[in-house]
Amino acid sequence: MMRQKGLAGCVAIAALALIGLGPAAWAADAPAVLKLGTLYAGSGAFAVPSTSEHEGLKFWVDQVNAAGGTYVKALGRKVRLRLIAYNDRSSTTTAAPLYNQLITQDKVDILVSDFGSVLTSVAVPIAQTHKMLLFDPTGTGAALFSPDNPYVVLCSLPTSAIWPYALADFLKKFEPVRRVALLYATNDFTGSQAATLRERLRGSRVELVYDQGVATNTSNYAVLLHNVEAARPDAVIEFGYANNDIAFLQGLQASGLKFKMVFAIFPGQLFSLLRKNVSEAGLAYTYTYPTPPLLAYNKVNYGPGLEAFLREYRQKRGEDANFLTVAGYNTGLVIGKTLATADKLDQLALRRAVEQFSGKLFTLDGLFKVDRSGAQVGELLPVGQFLPSGNGVKMQVVFPFALATGKPVYPAP
Repeated sequence: MMRQKGLAGCVAIAALALIGLGPAAWAADAPAVLKLGTLYAGSGAFAVPSTSEHEGLKFWVDQVNAAGGTYVKALGRKVRLRLIAYNDRSSTTTAAPLYNQLITQDKVDILVSDFGSVLTSVAVPIAQTHKMLLFDPTGTGAALFSPDNPYVVLCSLPTSAIWPYALADFLKKFEPVRRVALLYATNDFTGSQAATLRERLRGSRVELVYDQGVATNTSNYAVLLHNVEAARPDAVIEFGYANNDIAFLQGLQASGLKFKMVFAIFPGQLFSLLRKNVSEAGLAYTYTYPTPPLLAYNKVNYGPGLEAFLREYRQKRGEDANFLTVAGYNTGLVIGKTLATADKLDQLALRRAVEQFSGKLFTLDGLFKVDRSGAQVGELLPVGQFLPSGNGVKMQVVFPFALATGKPVYPAP
C-alpha cells in the first residue's frame, strides 16, 4: 500500500511539473509542420478568381515559411506550414470528395475553402460533419452561415446578404433615381443580394420596375437588355459572377442601348479582367463595390498595409495583385492570428480564438469582425463609380457621402 501511494505521488508530481512548464515542455513532441488543405479551380467558370485567390494564400504561406514558420501559441514556438491543394475544376461534384480527402486522408490541421459561394457550399456541411473549422475566404452566401454551426469563419468579404446595404441607401437618397431594374443570377451569392436589395427598398420612394433572375451560366443578355429598357428604369442593377458581368456589359455595348446608371459587382473586384474583356470605355461611368486595391487600407494593426503588400507581391511574383489575391492573403493573416491566439489546436479552440480578436483586427482588407454564425460583418462595401481619366478610368467613392471622394456623374453621358 505504501509503495502504491509513493508511485501515485510521483506520477502526480510529474503531472504538476508538466502543467507548470506549459506548452514549451511538450513542443518538442509537436509536429514539424502544420498541414493546410485547400482547393482551387484550375479551369472552368471560376478559374480566374479562384487561381488569384489561391495565389494570395500561397504567397502568405511562402512568406511565413521564409520567416521560419508561423507562431503557434499552443506549441510555444514557430511551425512551418505545408500547403496541400487539389484542383476542383470549378465543379462542386469534384470538390466534395476532395474536401473529404483533405480531412480524412491527408488529415490537414487547417482547412480553407475554394473561391466563392458555389464552391464553398459543399465544403460547409462536410467541415461541419467532421467538426473541422473551415476558413472561408470569399464564400459569402447567406445560407452558408448559421448560429448552430461553429465550424465556419468568413475571412475576406462580408456575407453577401449585407453587401447591398450602402447601395440600397444610395438609391433611396439619390434624388434622380425613382425606378430601378434588377437583374441577378440565381445562386446564393447574388440571390441573397437581390433579396436584401428588395427588402431595403420596400416602402421607399424607389420602385422596382423590373426584377428578373437568370441562370448563373447565362452568356447572352441581348433579349434581357431590351426587356430592361422597356421598363424605363433610372438605374439598372446587375448582380452576377464575373462571367455574368462580362456578358452583360459586352451585351450592353453591342446593343447600343444607354442606361442612366448601371451597377455591376466584379468591376470592383477583378478590374483587370473586366477591363480586358469589356474595355475601359465600356467600364466608364459604371458603378460597383470598390475593394482593395481600389480601396487602400494602409493603417493596419496586423500584417502589411495594402501598398506594402502590393509592392512585395509585384517584386516577388512579377505581376500585380487583384482583390482576390488580397482576399487569399488576408485569409492567411486570419489563420496566422488564430494560431497565435489559440491556447489549444483543437478546432473549437481555434474558433474561440477567432472570437477573441474579432472586431479588433484591422488588415489590408479592412476590419475583421464576425458574428455568432461566423459571417463577416466588418468589411462593409461602399458604392463607387468609374470615371474617364486620361486614356483609362479611375475609381471614385460616391457613397456613403461621408466617405465620398467625388460626386456621381448622372445620367451617364
